[in-house]
Amino acid sequence: MEVNVGDVVMPGDSIRNIKKEGKEEKETIILGPGLRREDDVVYICKAGVLRKREPVVYYVDGYQKRYIPSRGENVIGIVTQKSGDIYKVDIGASEQATLSYLAFEGATKKNRPDLQVGDVVYAKLLVASRDMEPELVCVDSQGKENELGQLSSDGMMFTCSLSLVRKLLNPDCPLFRMLGRSQAYEIAAGMNGRIWIKARTVQETIAVANAILAAEYTLPSEMQKLCSKIEKTLLLVM
Repeated sequence: MEVNVGDVVMPGDSIRNIKKEGKEEKETIILGPGLRREDDVVYICKAGVLRKREPVVYYVDGYQKRYIPSRGENVIGIVTQKSGDIYKVDIGASEQATLSYLAFEGATKKNRPDLQVGDVVYAKLLVASRDMEPELVCVDSQGKENELGQLSSDGMMFTCSLSLVRKLLNPDCPLFRMLGRSQAYEIAAGMNGRIWIKARTVQETIAVANAILAAEYTLPSEMQKLCSKIEKTLLLVM
C-alpha cells in the first residue's frame, strides 16, 4: 500500500512519490528511522506515523524504547567501565559505546577527565554502524564542549519513550519555554530516551520530570494547563 506523510504506516508499506517531492524542492532527501530504500522505492520497516521534517527529512514516529544508535545524535550515557584509555558507556542500545579520555575539550595524556563508574555523561555519537561498536565524543565539530560532557550528580536522570524526546525537541513544542517562566532548571535530553534534569530543589526537579512525562499524551494547546497545574502543586508543597 502506498502512503503519504501523516498516515499511520505498517511494515511493508511503500512511499513511491518521495523522489518526486525531492526533485521539486531541490533538496537532498534524508531517510530517518523506520525507512529503508530499495531502488526507487522507500519501504516502511516499523509501525508508526510517517512524518516529514524540514528541509526534507522523512521518518516513522512510533512508540519505542529500544534505541538504535544514529551518527550525530546527542545521547545520555552511564559510565560502566574504565578500560585503559577508554570508558565503556551504556547508552541503552544493544551494545555499549566507547568514549576516549581524549574526546573531551582540553584533554591530554596528563590532563584526563576524572570519570568514575556510575557517572552520567552527555555525548554525541561519532560512529554508529551495524558493523562497529558505537563511539562517543564530548566535543562538537570545533573541538569545544558546547554543553557536552559530564553531568552533575545533583541532577536526576529518568527514561522515557523515544517519541517523547522527539516531541519535546521539536521547535513547535512549547513545554520547556512554559516551564521556564516559573521554574529555574537545567536539562539535557538524549535521543536515546534519557532525560537529565536539575532544578533548585528536589521537589521542583520531580515536578519538572512529572510534567515532561505527562507531555507525551498532552496536546500542545493543553500544555499551558499542565504547567499551571505543576505550579499550583509546588505552591502547596512549599
